[in-house]
Amino acid sequence: MMRSADLFREAKKVIPGGVNSPVRAYQSVGLEPPFIAKAKGARVYDEDGREYIDYIGSWGPMILGQADQRVCNAVMEAAKDGLSFGAPTAREVEMARLITKMVPHVEMVRMVNSGTEAVMSAVRLARGATGRDKIVKFSGCYHGHSDPMLVKAGSGLMTAGVPSSLGVPEKAAEDTLTAEYNDLSSVRELFERYTGEIAAVIVEPVAANMGVVPPEKGFLSGLREICDQSGALLLFDEVITGFRLSKGGAQEYFGVRADLVTFGKIIGGGMPVGAYCGSRALMETVSPTGKVYQAGTLSGNPVAMAAGLAQLKILDGHPEIYEHIDNLAQRLENGLQSLVEKYRIPASVTRCGSLCCLFFREGGVRNYPEAQQCDTALFARYFKGMLRRGIYLAPSQFEAIFIGDAHTESDIDKTLQAADETFAEMKAEGLF
Repeated sequence: MMRSADLFREAKKVIPGGVNSPVRAYQSVGLEPPFIAKAKGARVYDEDGREYIDYIGSWGPMILGQADQRVCNAVMEAAKDGLSFGAPTAREVEMARLITKMVPHVEMVRMVNSGTEAVMSAVRLARGATGRDKIVKFSGCYHGHSDPMLVKAGSGLMTAGVPSSLGVPEKAAEDTLTAEYNDLSSVRELFERYTGEIAAVIVEPVAANMGVVPPEKGFLSGLREICDQSGALLLFDEVITGFRLSKGGAQEYFGVRADLVTFGKIIGGGMPVGAYCGSRALMETVSPTGKVYQAGTLSGNPVAMAAGLAQLKILDGHPEIYEHIDNLAQRLENGLQSLVEKYRIPASVTRCGSLCCLFFREGGVRNYPEAQQCDTALFARYFKGMLRRGIYLAPSQFEAIFIGDAHTESDIDKTLQAADETFAEMKAEGLF
């Protein structure tokens, strides 16, 4: 059996940077990544035999925990009948019906293969339906790696300190307008400057790719009002918040209607999948019923549908799961805040539902410029101490902590103990 260090050395010979997604590289925290061998419940295990409490959960979708037996059983049963058909299946219909039942204001669903593809397709639909070209997004919000969305994006781009990407032509991004999250005036200014040209406003209802930045009171409803007044569409990117804040996602949680919604791998139980959804009138502009073209051979993959159906049915039938994970996240938030005060750390804790973040910046974070002021060196030192103590966090200041149903109060308490020990070391080193 090869150890993580050996695997990483071999990986760099055949995979750019040794990883298939940049944030996995651990460059921002000055480490090499552990290679994960298996996972179960709230634990992951690396190739070196180390056990960690998992707060990544495959970046959010493992809301029931890793390798949930009910989901795994559904996958194994579906796989017996075939892995891919490139043809309609009954499970696609059942999945679409379930999503329309659970999510407010959704009447039709188109399955795709990733969150990136869902956003790309929804933006095309918004442009086709309105006959307009320009899109408003927010600094620090990440909507996948399609060319028009790589403008002041969050997530891995923010970690690397890169505001955009090489290979994106200026013309591909010239119709992407950028506003500041939690700042309605910046949105109004764009609508005044480009009257009648803006097709949609796309937003993460909770900005969870620059840490966890909740919307301030009136922000989302203000976006709804601006879109209604201008004839633009409001697009909620719920790749992270969908089925996590509540079984109806952010629309239910915040009581704000979106015209289009995108979902990611949570609707596949962690398998590669995505979807975009909306009213019947909007969705029927998509081919073959309409002139907005979008296709995908693997869309609605039968095994992914089986996994997603198993997970969503559990979430739909057990609302107590949301109470459990929100309570655990609050326990973590309160504990971390107490430690910040105990050690007088220049940091703050934010939470929205089961999403949590420790920002190494005093006074909290409400937008991208404030997130950029975080002390990433302090975060890297904290991350190393936590990893050494068996706590598996995202290797970036600008990612969320994901709490799942498999976590327990004991897990949270062990995590807080690890944080206490790490902060004590950092204090002794004179870091704050």
